[in-house]
Amino acid sequence: MEDLLAARAQMAMSLAFHIIFASIGIAMPLLMVIAEGMWLKTKDETYLTLAKRWSKGTAIMFAVGAVSGTVLSFELGLLWPTFMAYAGPIIGMPFSLEGLAFFIEAIFLGIYLYGWERVPKTVHWFAGVMVLVGGMLSGIFVVTANAWMNTPTGFSIVEGKVTNIDPIAAMLNPSSFSQALHMTLAAFLAVGFAVAGIHAYFLRRDPDNPFHRKAFAIALSVGGVIALLQPISGDISAKRLAKHQPIKLAAMEGQWETERGAPLRIGGIPDEEAEVTRYAIEIPKALSFLAHFDFNAEIMGLKDVPPENRPPVAIVHFAFQIMVACGMVMIVAGILGGWLAWRQKGLPINNWYLRFVTFCTPLGFIAIEAGWTVTEVGRQPWIIYGYMRTAEAVTPMPNLVIPFIGFTLLYIFLSIIVVILLRRLIFQFE
Repeated sequence: MEDLLAARAQMAMSLAFHIIFASIGIAMPLLMVIAEGMWLKTKDETYLTLAKRWSKGTAIMFAVGAVSGTVLSFELGLLWPTFMAYAGPIIGMPFSLEGLAFFIEAIFLGIYLYGWERVPKTVHWFAGVMVLVGGMLSGIFVVTANAWMNTPTGFSIVEGKVTNIDPIAAMLNPSSFSQALHMTLAAFLAVGFAVAGIHAYFLRRDPDNPFHRKAFAIALSVGGVIALLQPISGDISAKRLAKHQPIKLAAMEGQWETERGAPLRIGGIPDEEAEVTRYAIEIPKALSFLAHFDFNAEIMGLKDVPPENRPPVAIVHFAFQIMVACGMVMIVAGILGGWLAWRQKGLPINNWYLRFVTFCTPLGFIAIEAGWTVTEVGRQPWIIYGYMRTAEAVTPMPNLVIPFIGFTLLYIFLSIIVVILLRRLIFQFE
């Protein structure tokens, strides 16, 4: 049990660290491509300066993401050898394709960083587009592998052995589309509002600064548009959960009883001993409608599953509520920004609104961390849903505390380096 807790804690810490940099690697190239595209169109040198500054930040995050991603690959073999032996032949394809996408991203990022005066302008802009494509594909392939853990397909079990492997079917499992869509949009949403929040902070001190005005306009536009699209992907995910992982959906909503016309709960505190969710605001029949487009559809309750097969309900429920709350705040920020821009026929730089967007700076990343907590903890006690328990997959190697401490120190060191570098980069804005 101690080995299991240590392995899970180390993996959780590594994923929580890496996912921030992976998200930035997916989304940040879009901002720099837009900035450079505006420079090519308008010849305004401010956009060129902006693209160069953002490319430096992208390079820093890419480097740290590469290191933390390498650590994760080692940890899969070190901590979960049984899982890798079982799943490796099935989901090896998306991991291989992720490596290819990573190399595409790295090659074109090199061209983008060092090719400003060496390649034609349109070729340079195209290199930025390929960085964006490579980053997106890299994230999608990794998420596809994780989706397989939630809805495993593409193989058969004959006499206890894995046979009839179909790697394409495994990669295109029922969760692939919804998880890849939700995560990709989440990355753009988080980065859009994080960058908008940083420039909103500087605009409060210097509202007429053209650099921050253009940066704020681009980042807020991306974040605001994605904020309106993300609930659609969330709805797709909820319907997939209702069909393939009803127990995870029940944990997310604190739904203990199997019932028709199940309510949607806002807030609430799950009591796992009494098997009730207290103090929640309930919207009658809303969960049944959102999950099945039917107000009277049946929703499975946690009581239908033995306690040993339930995820930690309180953790999953609170993480889901945090994710939704952060998303709702950013939706409001996006709608307000669009309304103010329409009403004022210009950039919304009202002081109160800039304060609001500054407040939103970390919310996207908090939502990502909470969402991945729902995804991973909500699958427990399974590492491969319905086939292999997490306890069966952990390494029997003793003294897992030692690598845990070592990797923790590495992440602390990397975090300090990133803060120093970004601090110097950001304060060049002043």
